[in-house]
Amino acid sequence: MRLLPAAAFVAAPLLVGAAPAFAADIAIETPVAVEAIQQDGWLVTLKATGTISPKFEGSGKYGVSGMPGLSVRRPNQPWKFGAPDDGFGFPVLDTAWFQAGPVARIRGERDSSDDHKFRGMRDIDWAIEPGLFVEFYPYEKIRVRGELRHGVWGHSGFVGNVSADWIERFDRLVISVGPRMEIGDGKFMDTYYGVNGPEALRNGRVSPYKADGGIKSVGFASAVTYDWTEHWSSTLFGGYDRLTGDAAKSPVAKTLGSKNALTVGLGVAYTFGVNW
Repeated sequence: MRLLPAAAFVAAPLLVGAAPAFAADIAIETPVAVEAIQQDGWLVTLKATGTISPKFEGSGKYGVSGMPGLSVRRPNQPWKFGAPDDGFGFPVLDTAWFQAGPVARIRGERDSSDDHKFRGMRDIDWAIEPGLFVEFYPYEKIRVRGELRHGVWGHSGFVGNVSADWIERFDRLVISVGPRMEIGDGKFMDTYYGVNGPEALRNGRVSPYKADGGIKSVGFASAVTYDWTEHWSSTLFGGYDRLTGDAAKSPVAKTLGSKNALTVGLGVAYTFGVNW
């Protein structure tokens, strides 16, 4: 099972846990029963998520990874939807139909030893991508969200995500589905999908290639969340992404990896009240 390295493992809950009213990293929110009991203090949700997905950007090989999570909010704050692929963030502006605030994501490393086709290609470190998000509800069952982030460590480019979700809630059950799009600038795209001369020589299967900025991928995602008790809930989620533009034309995807990426995951959350 692929787990985050120590620094990223520590950073993940800190990115989520630095302030109240966070958007969920998986679509698990506090059950109504807990809110009825806890009227003051804070509601804390501890989360664990397991995912089957490509080992790294552009790879056609799949692996299992794990991610911890943490969210904190006031009991009287209204329920807000959180999709499995949202970045970790919290709203500074928060109304019934609009939210905006800081956000961050962790992007996995590329270790060429994980996929023999990538031998000779440069390794890429784990990246943390801080930035801003906005989301709004043009209709009570539709959420539109956008994120713009800048990479540190693994890459130094700008990357953004645009998503929309149709949300249905049936008592303890929440179902969501909607389209996805990811965009990157030239630095981001060339880091993950470009091939330099030494790489091409070492690998022997690819030619040098420079990837420019644009739309990296399009796809869709869906999730089903169920509150089993007043404390425990779980989320089953999945998604599909198809590389486009310079990412799809890159030998990283065409020759060494794949243009298609599937993700399936399961998250479990435990919620409890504290008086701080």
